Amino acid sequence: MSSSRESAELTPQQQLEAYGYKQELKRSLSTTDLLIYGLIFMVPIAPWAIFGVVYNAAGGMVPLVYLIGLIAMIFTALAYQQMAKKIPLAGSVFSYVGRGIHPNVGFFAGWAILLDYLLVPTLLYVFAAESMVGLFPDSPRWLWALVFVAINMVINLMGVSSMKLINRLFLTMELVFVAIFIVIAVRALNNETIPSAVFTTDPIWDASIVSGPLIAAALSIAVLSFLGFDGIATLSEEASGGRKATGRAMVLALCIVAVLFIIQTWLASSLAGGRESFGPGVEGNAFFTIVEAASSTGWMNAFFVVNVLAIGIANAMAAQAATSRLLYSMSRDGQLPRFLHTLNHRRVPQNAIILVSVLSAVLVLFFVGQIDLISSLVNFGALFGFMLLHVSVVVYFLGKMKSKNYLLHLVVPIIGFLILGYVLWNANIEAKVGGIVWLAVGALVFTYYRISGRKTDLSGEGDLEAGEVPATGQRGGL
Repeated sequence: MSSSRESAELTPQQQLEAYGYKQELKRSLSTTDLLIYGLIFMVPIAPWAIFGVVYNAAGGMVPLVYLIGLIAMIFTALAYQQMAKKIPLAGSVFSYVGRGIHPNVGFFAGWAILLDYLLVPTLLYVFAAESMVGLFPDSPRWLWALVFVAINMVINLMGVSSMKLINRLFLTMELVFVAIFIVIAVRALNNETIPSAVFTTDPIWDASIVSGPLIAAALSIAVLSFLGFDGIATLSEEASGGRKATGRAMVLALCIVAVLFIIQTWLASSLAGGRESFGPGVEGNAFFTIVEAASSTGWMNAFFVVNVLAIGIANAMAAQAATSRLLYSMSRDGQLPRFLHTLNHRRVPQNAIILVSVLSAVLVLFFVGQIDLISSLVNFGALFGFMLLHVSVVVYFLGKMKSKNYLLHLVVPIIGFLILGYVLWNANIEAKVGGIVWLAVGALVFTYYRISGRKTDLSGEGDLEAGEVPATGQRGGL
């Protein structure tokens, strides 16, 4: 029985046809490629830029923050894994919620996550531009931002093969510098280069400091630190590793990057020498200051440059790719203008990529110097979309599929929903107001498309476990 089901399993292209779509995007990403993309999106060296801020907020227990983040976000990753296995489409939460609950709800899930995906590249460009001004004090911020926008647009338009190559190069560079930092930190701790530095378990757990409010504050920081693994889902129609590849890559990427975060911040916290906090003038560059104290100014500058390039090119490129696939999917289903569905000769959504680049260039000019505001808006879009994802898991599997797996299809999504709901409820007022305004704009767009006669029915159902026959005439199970 099991072997017959395996032999009848559909190919990735047949899975797509089961939903009524043609294979248009180039299906050439292996599970390893998806994993690398997810790691690049989350940035293995992400703690470098915010170490001082997190250190101050968490009473020095930065690795505890990331451990909490892993525990909190694993529920959302598992929810993504379940939906990606059953609905292998490029639309991410737009497709999952649309088919899991209702197409109308799917539109608002896609619209909410679009706030995240449209502003993430902008946030990264603004941050990279700010950093470049630190290296070249008299240069204009907008110029650096536009340079990064242009580089990433060209790479994305060149197709997934170019993106794969750049991802591998940048991941190698980042991991090499993670290894270099570990060597620097271990040597400094052993040689007492920093007199007050000592390796201890306090950064991971200090019972005298840990409290309910502190863990609650850490949870908000931690959840938002892992945004990006979900971008893997937008590449589902370009994956060649079977129906489970996307889900596996998401969960694995989340776990790997969490381990890297914990190791780096544990060592950095130990090198901090038990200090209570970093002052306003040091907070933003705390990690690089620690590297300088443990080694030399030369190494500090090298780490700083790697951080800027990783964010401004690799991370922003991955974000731009995810956003263009979401626009492509929503356009294909008639939820956004049709021109966003256009592919170039390299089989990537050309117009969507160009639109994201143009919007990023415009938004960068508007949001220069407002990193906190962009971050709050990004967080609202992601959290709201994730919460609808958890609801879709329950409705789809328990309601439509009559699943008896109550652990994965009821307990996990409920816990994930509550965690994200708590974080969203405690978000700052700017995030809530901005998010509500964005949803209101989405309601106007939705109303326009309904009045203009656009259908809300999505193509196909894709569920062949009940014995349906795809266009190829073969039977199989998703």
